[in-house]
This record gives sequence, C-alpha cells and structure tokens, in this order.
Amino acid sequence: MKKTVLTVLVSLVLGGAGGFVVGIFIYPFIFLPPPAMEKVENRAEKAVIAAGNFIHANPSDPVHYVQGSVEVLKGKAGDNLIHLKPDFKVGPVPRFHIYLADKSMIMNSADFKAAKKIDLGRLRAFEGSQVYEVPKGTDLSPVKSVVIWCKEFNVLISPATLKK
Repeated sequence: MKKTVLTVLVSLVLGGAGGFVVGIFIYPFIFLPPPAMEKVENRAEKAVIAAGNFIHANPSDPVHYVQGSVEVLKGKAGDNLIHLKPDFKVGPVPRFHIYLADKSMIMNSADFKAAKKIDLGRLRAFEGSQVYEVPKGTDLSPVKSVVIWCKEFNVLISPATLKK
C-alpha cells in the first residue's frame, strides 16, 4: 500500500512538473497577444538618426525567425526612442528582450555577450509597431545594433545593424 501511494505521489509531482514545462513552451504559440500598433508621439519633432533591418541570426532555426525594420529617433527635448516599425514580426517565445549594443554585425551569442548593451525591457508583442524609450542621458553615438535576445535561454534571436 505504501509503495502505491508513494508511486502515485511521485507520478503526480513529475507529471505536474512536466506539464508545467510543456505549458511554458506551448503557451506563447496558443495564446498570441494581438499585434502592437503603437505610434510615435509628436513624430514631426523627432529625427531618424539610424535605421536597420532585422536578420534571421540562425537560418537553420525555424522557430526563432524575425523580420522587419527598426529606427532610432532623437527628439528635440532629448527624448530618444527605438521604434520597431509596423513590418516587425518575430516567432513567439517566452522572454524576448530588446537591447541596444555597441557592436555591429552581431552574428552569434558570443558577439552579443562581448558587447556593451542596454536592456530596454521585454518585447511587448510578437508583431507590429512598438516604441521603446531609451533611458535619459544615454549616449547613442556608440550604439551600432538593436538586438532581440531570449533571456530565458540566453539565445540570440535577431540583430539589426544600424546605419546612420
């Protein structure tokens, strides 16, 4: 009897843990958030100082695809923004973050880890126009790339090398 109870308890714990892990991976694919449609406020007052296109960092990986473009905007009042344009789209995964990096041509995780970077926060949607504020006082002159990075698994998803 004790063996049966112990077997049932162990099975419940392992099954629950396994189900939780599978749920974390499947959840973003089943319950996709709607596309973002954020607009840049006072667009006429902001100048595009750099722009780039996201590339698929690992073409052999069909899950971590990215497409679209990004621009860096500088406001007259010193407010700097990163604008993921309406054509932005990325494959859903649990914890994507957007970073500014001081290296261009980031092609793998080692390149990204070696760069100085600024985390702008978690990606708010898997597609559509999104606007991220750059922290006040940040010098944008060394920024050469905008990078989508998976914090959950420490994987490079997509870099966009900026052209000034």
